[in-house]
Amino acid sequence: MVSLKGMTWDHERGVSPLKAASIEFHRSHPNIDISWDARPLKDFEDYPVELLAERYDLILLDHPFIGTGVYKKVIEPLDKWLSMEYLEDQKKNSVGKSYESYEWNGHQWALAVDAAAQVSAYRNDLLEKLGMVLPETWDDMFRFIHSLPEGYKVGLPLNPTHAYCSFITLCAGLGGEHFWNESIGINSEAGEKALTLLKELAPVIYKKSFEMDPIQMLNLMAEDDEVIYAPLIFGYSNYAQPGYAPNVLSFKNIPANNGEPKGSILGGVGIALSSYSQHKQEAINFVKYVSSEKCQRGLFFENGGQPGYRTAWMDDKINANSNNFFKETLRTLDLAYMRPRYYGYNTFQKNAGKLINQFLSSDDRDIKAVLQILNDMYRNSKIPN
Repeated sequence: MVSLKGMTWDHERGVSPLKAASIEFHRSHPNIDISWDARPLKDFEDYPVELLAERYDLILLDHPFIGTGVYKKVIEPLDKWLSMEYLEDQKKNSVGKSYESYEWNGHQWALAVDAAAQVSAYRNDLLEKLGMVLPETWDDMFRFIHSLPEGYKVGLPLNPTHAYCSFITLCAGLGGEHFWNESIGINSEAGEKALTLLKELAPVIYKKSFEMDPIQMLNLMAEDDEVIYAPLIFGYSNYAQPGYAPNVLSFKNIPANNGEPKGSILGGVGIALSSYSQHKQEAINFVKYVSSEKCQRGLFFENGGQPGYRTAWMDDKINANSNNFFKETLRTLDLAYMRPRYYGYNTFQKNAGKLINQFLSSDDRDIKAVLQILNDMYRNSKIPN
């Protein structure tokens, strides 16, 4: 018996589909047994991939970790193990840049088994009750907020990691996809616009937003009536499915001042193979199975997963069972912004998030100084590779 170990993140979307896929895979590969551990969302966003690779055969990771994984030589190039035909099919059926986000230095280092970006979440039942319509642009956002009756709020998950994510989404949306200069950092005009908007939102949103991640905010929205709308939040299709939580959430594209919902920060999850694995062929067989169209459109979604395969996002049955989550947010994902992946980026993201969170939750209004510090952090994080 070959025993494989995998590491994912601790939410039904991260655990249940992989466990179900492993059980199904075992039926056709009875000599392979796969067990899964799960780490909290914060560890998923921050924990060093090189430490995970020493302990696990399969690793679920975010695309900014690719550069570090390659530099440290702890993940395998999947094009060494999978046929070009299979990889071309994965690329053709990518949701936005999900497939591309795991390419680096001419190789494919993970496959997108889960696709996500910041989208908008809302309580449609409460909007209908109040006779209100969601804002389509950032210019309309404050009119919407100030017209809410007492007891209702707009929320934004703005803990350090997600304060950073919203900042990047707004930079890309307001400043264009080329707002980030590889040599010097974030364009001053785009960065100042993004920080100004977030600073103006800070005093009028749900007061505990600065402590919250997307899962905490979505749980709050699904269980309580206070937060009616979250304009920037990583989408979780589980909350759009009847019976998952006390109230069903609806999801849509992010607000945009220029018509198209451009610039949302790309998230999602790729499955990577550890270079330390003693059973690489057996592990790659599972990678091929779990990323396949059949698994993604069937068992993966049916067990709480959020597929990374494009046809699943357009599947009528899947959308009927998820309040049209996938069709309503697909355009945002197709236009999403892919973060840098160089070795050292993750340290920058972590430190930048702390700075932005502190700035938004304080009385400090020196936006130019904050942006200067961010760009200094960025340049200092660049490690030659």
